[in-house]
Amino acid sequence: MKIDLDDGMPPNLSRSLLPESGKKIEILEKAKSAEKLEKALSLESCVSVPTEKCSYDEATYGIGDAVFSMFLVSPQVVSVWRGTWGIMELHPELFPYAQIYLLGIVIHICFALLRAKLLERSAGAYSSPGGGPFSWITERILSRVYTYIFILCNIMHWRGGFGLFDLFISTVVPEASDPHRPVLILAVTLTFYVAAAFLRSSRNFLASPYFLVTDGKEATYIFTTRFRVSNSRETMLYILDCIFSVAVVGSLVVFVWRGSWALLDIFLFPEDVAKSCWTSLIVGYAIVVVTFALQAPVRWAAARLQGAPRLLLADVYHLVSFIATVNVWRGVWGLLDVYFFPDSPKLSNWSSHIISLAFLILLNCSNSIIVRGVYIDAEEPAGECVVFPCHYLRLFFHKERTKKRHRRALQAAASARKQEDASLPLQIPEEKV
Repeated sequence: MKIDLDDGMPPNLSRSLLPESGKKIEILEKAKSAEKLEKALSLESCVSVPTEKCSYDEATYGIGDAVFSMFLVSPQVVSVWRGTWGIMELHPELFPYAQIYLLGIVIHICFALLRAKLLERSAGAYSSPGGGPFSWITERILSRVYTYIFILCNIMHWRGGFGLFDLFISTVVPEASDPHRPVLILAVTLTFYVAAAFLRSSRNFLASPYFLVTDGKEATYIFTTRFRVSNSRETMLYILDCIFSVAVVGSLVVFVWRGSWALLDIFLFPEDVAKSCWTSLIVGYAIVVVTFALQAPVRWAAARLQGAPRLLLADVYHLVSFIATVNVWRGVWGLLDVYFFPDSPKLSNWSSHIISLAFLILLNCSNSIIVRGVYIDAEEPAGECVVFPCHYLRLFFHKERTKKRHRRALQAAASARKQEDASLPLQIPEEKV
């Protein structure tokens, strides 16, 4: 396991994304050497520690990561989305559904096409000959600006998609009280979900608290596409892959979320908004706790299955997790609407947007707000396909532990060398010659 907080990518992903050039090869070689050193330190950290203690520490950090993601990061992520979304709702004339839907997709595709270039520039901010502290600070500022633009384009894409979904339902069934409306919403939602499952992309319906992405070079700029086409060989296929990943897979995720959310609005205490949101929050977090608790046995089962049974297990597990995710988001979002400055929407939305975003930046988790990249169902080996990427405390404490062990090893080596030098007999100048 990598111990850098920049982690969050599949192995060898940056190698496949960066074109073959001298400077980029040098960056990759340095990254490869650093990865080898990190792996060596990671192994060293557990070699001298009993297996039971190492397993206990990993389990403890895993529980801490789950709690950290569920109760600290996830509400802040939802708050940022809710605040930004609400600001756009206050100015509907500036953010029409169709236009912002297309604009969000276009910006996302541009970032997907440029992700290798952006990573290359970021990687050389300090290590390149022209780099230094000033370049590093500039890069940190630019990466935050990039993340903020990405957040806005995500929310425009989703808000536009939600609006277009509602417009379609209203066109087909104009009356809100018509009993056929929920049936239509369910049918459309299931159709989009089946399409995503057919593309082996159902895992992409998950969001925080099941995903926690730390801020860093690779985690900020590099994200996967559906067909993993390399930009260094087949440029046109690479462009089509980016377009398909954002416009098709991304939009399927948006529409399934909207349909699921709308069904909860219709059937879950529609006459009492507060009660409905509290129910969503409690049910959502209860399922989240259960899915995290079941991760070890589900991982064990997935590691022993192959082919279609393994894919089916992963899809069912992710479907249950998706139901939990939608309920958590709807609960937090709705309760903020009900209790957080309800009489002043402008103050409420701007406060949610600014405070939560600043808090996540301080936690080094602002990339958790962004929805990007395409996961392929059951792509990872063995039982890794059902493991949620929530690594924060685990990486931090593991990194600090390996640093201490490395320092101790260096000190021991220096002490041994001093003792060896002290034990050598004194030599006169003639003997040295």
